[in-house]
Amino acid sequence: MTGQTLDLAGQVALVTGAGRGIGRAVALDLARAGAAVVVNDLDRAPAEAVAEEIRAGGGQAIAVAAEIGTGGSAETCIEAALAAFGRFDILCTNAGVLRDNVLWKTEDEAFDLVLRTHLRGTFQCGRAAARHFRATGQGGAIITVGSPAGQLGNFGQSAYSAAKAGIVGMTRTWAVELQRAGVAVNAIIPTALTRMTETMPSLAGYVEALKRGEPLPEHLRSEQGIGTPEDIAPLVTFLASPVARDITGQCLGIGGDRLSIWSHPGELGALVRTGGWTAAEIAAAWAELSRDRLQTCGVEVPE
Repeated sequence: MTGQTLDLAGQVALVTGAGRGIGRAVALDLARAGAAVVVNDLDRAPAEAVAEEIRAGGGQAIAVAAEIGTGGSAETCIEAALAAFGRFDILCTNAGVLRDNVLWKTEDEAFDLVLRTHLRGTFQCGRAAARHFRATGQGGAIITVGSPAGQLGNFGQSAYSAAKAGIVGMTRTWAVELQRAGVAVNAIIPTALTRMTETMPSLAGYVEALKRGEPLPEHLRSEQGIGTPEDIAPLVTFLASPVARDITGQCLGIGGDRLSIWSHPGELGALVRTGGWTAAEIAAAWAELSRDRLQTCGVEVPE
């Protein structure tokens, strides 16, 4: 990384779902680092407000209203970047929705909406970006957005967990496929208090305190790694920069005061039996195979 820089001057970034929350914080931070930013949101008003905030600070930005996950929306955003700024270098796929419910109460429509926005939307944006990066031969950076729910599972979030786990799986695949094209592809696993977390009873009080301007408790920021959207943004800026262009295929967590790196799934142990296994033989070997290896599941919820 010697001689490389965090300066994004001359680079053009697209941030989806950037009208509020984490997306807004990412767009503002990328602009502070020198990037011109395409601010996407489902609604034009919040997207334009963030773009104007960037311009008021001396940066370059345009707003694009488009529903991520629907056909052509990714291409619309990238075409807008090329028309306004003449190039496209950085993609952050942040757009998402929540429709939380336990498995037996989750309807198809809610499941499909979450998967369409998070998973299909990330796929479509990644595909459009990959086609552009391969055609120009100038490389680029793709930063996808996962979640602890996708890594560990979380009560009431079948659709969200499935979408976020799928995003991380795609990220690893894209890192392999796009490495020769000079495109770095990484996932972030953010934990922050946003509009999405207001519906969680364990976090609602912290969200309200934050709105009143009160500082978050140290244990929440350091032990649980939960902070504000502004805590998330620097990791995206780092991964988008020339400094990090040799980092690819990784899942990096950030939230509050906590920065982390997540492992990839891998075998914890294995037994080999010539000729294969019967159910009875698996039962007999289970204690040996599973000893000190059983994994926990579920996101730890702050009290």
